[in-house]
Amino acid sequence: QGILARLDAGEVVIGDGGFVFALEKRGYVKAGPWTPEAAVEHPEAIRQLHREFLRSGSDVMQTFTFYASDDKLENRGNYVAQKFSGQKVNEAACDIAREVADEGDALVAGGVSQTPSYLSCKSEADVKAIFKKQLDVFVKKNVDFMIAEYFEHVEEAEWAVHVLKGSGKPVAATLCIGPTGDLNGVSPGDCAVKLVKAGAHIVGINCHFDPMTCLETMKLMKAGLEAAKLKAHLMVQPLAYHTPDCNHQGFIDLPEFPFGLEPRVLTRWDMHKYAREAYSLGIRYIGGCCGFEPYHIRAVAEELAPERGFLPKASEKHGSWGSGLEMHTKPWVRARARRDYWEKLAPASGRPFCSSMSHPDSWGVTKGHADLVQQKEATSEQQLKDLFQK
Repeated sequence: QGILARLDAGEVVIGDGGFVFALEKRGYVKAGPWTPEAAVEHPEAIRQLHREFLRSGSDVMQTFTFYASDDKLENRGNYVAQKFSGQKVNEAACDIAREVADEGDALVAGGVSQTPSYLSCKSEADVKAIFKKQLDVFVKKNVDFMIAEYFEHVEEAEWAVHVLKGSGKPVAATLCIGPTGDLNGVSPGDCAVKLVKAGAHIVGINCHFDPMTCLETMKLMKAGLEAAKLKAHLMVQPLAYHTPDCNHQGFIDLPEFPFGLEPRVLTRWDMHKYAREAYSLGIRYIGGCCGFEPYHIRAVAEELAPERGFLPKASEKHGSWGSGLEMHTKPWVRARARRDYWEKLAPASGRPFCSSMSHPDSWGVTKGHADLVQQKEATSEQQLKDLFQK
């Protein structure tokens, strides 16, 4: 069944995790541009990660096309547009996702994300033309549905939905915003309304904030839709990092972003709590974004196994709530083979002087500010020196 048939029937649809972060750690993605040329350069790495998410319970193989727009692939010295072309990257990502999806009962979603052109104040027509190039590939490859994700401004997300719905396929749209709304101050409730009126069938939140913050934002989106008497399926794909100290722009403002975030990683047991609370809120498309590894998705699938009626294949190697520890040689470790131990545990950092919170950077700039005008040329030394002084 397609995505809407599954959701209309009340099924739980489990998404996948954060490809650019996972693949950066594995040596296939460069932090900074975060572009997905590995789909062409190292297809075996993309294929394996898809397979791990599928085995862990994912129902959707999202094409590895994050930031695969032509303007991003040539931004600030990026070589990908010239060496491969955006079309080849998008086509390769679609082929890999379909290959793995066909190994299970999974759907393929073609994804677009925010663009440098929008931040540089290019016209609506220019931005939509960029989305259309990616959409043409998704239509050619016959993906099952579309996702417009990782948008800081609802206006750009609306433009993406306008383009994607031209395919005739279902469209999901998610914003990377918190409870205070998008970067222009549009509230989460109003954002949800705008996305549905633009033509999105599924709306929600992804990235930038931790699960609990994202669920607070989802409550506001749900309330906005109810007040406007609009119906749409709800979707959430948060970070796998604790971010209670984030401000308006989320984890990109944290001083630890992106190379010092490991102390903030959620445990698998945190994911059980997230999955249950998302389900209780009425969300039926539940997945993850940056920081989510396959074991996190497995935890979501295990928590919702009673509702889904089955466990993922990866659970064959994972005892429920640590029950596999019953076989451990050390008795004090065997004593941890119980749910109440892991639910009550407050993990230590192992760092004697580790701060409990950070002070986020907050320059307060967004679309229209001179600092956000993008360029094809690589960032110069002088431009970097100017930033360092700030």
